[in-house]
Amino acid sequence: MPGTMSIAHKILQNELPGVAAIALCFEDAIAEGDLPDAEKNVIQTLSLLVTAMGEGKLNLDDIPLIFIRARNTEQFKRFSQRLTNDLVKVLTGFVLPKFTTQNGNEYLSHLETLNHKFETALYGMPTLESREMAFKETRISELLGIRNLLKTYQKSILNIRVGGTDFSSIFGVRRGIDQTIYNILTVSDCLSDILNIFNRDEEGFVLSAPVWEYYQTNKQPTPETGQHQVNKALDGLLQEVTLDIANGFISKTVIHPSQVKVVNAMHAVTREAYDDAVQILDTHGGVVKSLSENKMNEKKPHTSWAKRILTRSRVYGVIEHKVSHRDFFI
Repeated sequence: MPGTMSIAHKILQNELPGVAAIALCFEDAIAEGDLPDAEKNVIQTLSLLVTAMGEGKLNLDDIPLIFIRARNTEQFKRFSQRLTNDLVKVLTGFVLPKFTTQNGNEYLSHLETLNHKFETALYGMPTLESREMAFKETRISELLGIRNLLKTYQKSILNIRVGGTDFSSIFGVRRGIDQTIYNILTVSDCLSDILNIFNRDEEGFVLSAPVWEYYQTNKQPTPETGQHQVNKALDGLLQEVTLDIANGFISKTVIHPSQVKVVNAMHAVTREAYDDAVQILDTHGGVVKSLSENKMNEKKPHTSWAKRILTRSRVYGVIEHKVSHRDFFI
């Protein structure tokens, strides 16, 4: 959300159900002229939360993980001088935009400096969205350079984000409400290479999927069922999240509260997938018939998938038979 937006009162009044993390943005979500007001507002927000904790009105567990999305390395360094030992108690880390081999070490070395200064663990979430990654002639060498850099600081890398909107902008395209980011060939090409390099088991990174830009808030319950109609914005989000998960992304940046339940629900693991994963990991070797009797479960090639399914189930839960993902948000 924009760094100019007041959020403390919503947290204090528990008005953000299901929101586990928020990013207060100093970059593209605000105009450059609004940066001083945004910085002031973020400091006030953190201060209000710290005060509420001190007065016993709020527990740390009641506060979403708070990240600050820096504007650039210079602004990151300058703003962080305003942080104090008290303020970082309610801060989880920083989103690092336009992350490249040219600015990445500056971002991450300063993050490490902050962790030493405050004797804490602030995390970085680099965002891959630059022209160096968009263009084929520089993409692979840039991604490999970033991978080597992130390995050096891996204990501080919570998540690697991908800027689908920025990639689209570079090519002068934008997906429509009835399309997904995977329909945009130049952007899909970028995503494919990013997943190829960072989503390997041995790398140990987690990648989150690009923003879905559309939302609709004026849904009315249908007279027949009393339930909300599924609109085109929601249909598109459902379609894209399904493809995100199929391709190896875990989680998705959302830009409106109406998207939170949808993304969380779609990441829940079905009972069938959970049973398959358990069976695969419990099997000594070879191939076995699945408990649902509709597929083969093979120990060697399916083990990596099974481990990821069980990890996801611990975070998002398991959906029992006869329950649909949509039951959680419609």
